[in-house]
Amino acid sequence: MAIDFTEEISALRATLANVQAVTDPAALEAKIAELSQQASAPDLWDDQAKAQKVTSALSHAQAELARVKEMGARIDDLEALLELSADESPEDAEMMEEEAGEDLEKIKRDLADLEIRTLLAGEYDEREAVVTIRSGAGGVDAADFAEMLLRMYLRWAERHGYPTQVMDTSYAEEAGIKSATFEVKAPYAYGTLSVEAGTHRLVRISPFDNQGRRQTSFAAVEVIPLIETNDEIDIPESELKVDVFRSSGPGGQSVNTTDSAVRMTHIPTGIVVSMQNEKSQIQNRAAALRVLQSRLLQLRHEEEQAKKKEMAGDIKAAWGDQMRSYVLQPYQMVKDLRTGHEDGNTSAVFDGAIDQFIDEGIRWRVNGENEE
Repeated sequence: MAIDFTEEISALRATLANVQAVTDPAALEAKIAELSQQASAPDLWDDQAKAQKVTSALSHAQAELARVKEMGARIDDLEALLELSADESPEDAEMMEEEAGEDLEKIKRDLADLEIRTLLAGEYDEREAVVTIRSGAGGVDAADFAEMLLRMYLRWAERHGYPTQVMDTSYAEEAGIKSATFEVKAPYAYGTLSVEAGTHRLVRISPFDNQGRRQTSFAAVEVIPLIETNDEIDIPESELKVDVFRSSGPGGQSVNTTDSAVRMTHIPTGIVVSMQNEKSQIQNRAAALRVLQSRLLQLRHEEEQAKKKEMAGDIKAAWGDQMRSYVLQPYQMVKDLRTGHEDGNTSAVFDGAIDQFIDEGIRWRVNGENEE
């Protein structure tokens, strides 16, 4: 069936108009001008944390504006190609229309990805993210699976050029990790990754079972927004219990001869945060306090919204609670149980190719909110 290019292009322009209404290119240009002025200040790097935040926000705003402008230009080019084909011979016109059809499909896919950005409108969606992965039921296989998920998310961030910092790693005795916490330092990292929160399930032939039996294991993923200085999360010292200990490496071996690692407990809520990847106790304490504040901010938000089911404590990392399955045996398939999206290339998924899962998860979340 011949493609109705006029109708398709009209649909593309309508979708782009919706994207532009949300992204507001004029406001983005003003934001870029302001951030560029801040970035050019001679004393910018006197405060490295502030400098990184400014440069990251500038890079994100520039990329977002470029994507919107480029999409408009690509639609214009497609329309120009079709106008040129009208003056060509039937054979050449057919070839040009075939090329236009391929361009159309690419633009539709890329515009759909761009549209996803407009769905990130939650209160904390534009924040950077703190992600914690914990092994669940399944013994050593679960610890190994948790480490596989850690690598998957770090590779995903690397693919997008998002800076990350692993803040704490608790290694399991035989293999893998008990838990790990890392930051993703990019605007909208929280809104993007928040749909990854939940229980993940792995089915495979266990490499740790000498009888080669199939093993099911679980890991929990928690995603919270990073605290900002204006969030007013004040924690009195009387509500904190701080323990110090030596950092440890794989297999429980000591990697630090001083008590630089910090375990911070918020007494009223029982929330515990451990940090050991910084060089000094002072740095680990500051990092632990920041993550604790972020978790309390998330808790406050959930209480306000009466969404306690989303709290990290409700993620059981066991049967009946999973949101995504990674099956390596008897067949190869990763399937999201909320959206139904699946991918048979499990190696690519574990190498960070999870954008489609994230996009479908964002759509699923927005549709669920609209139905409430």
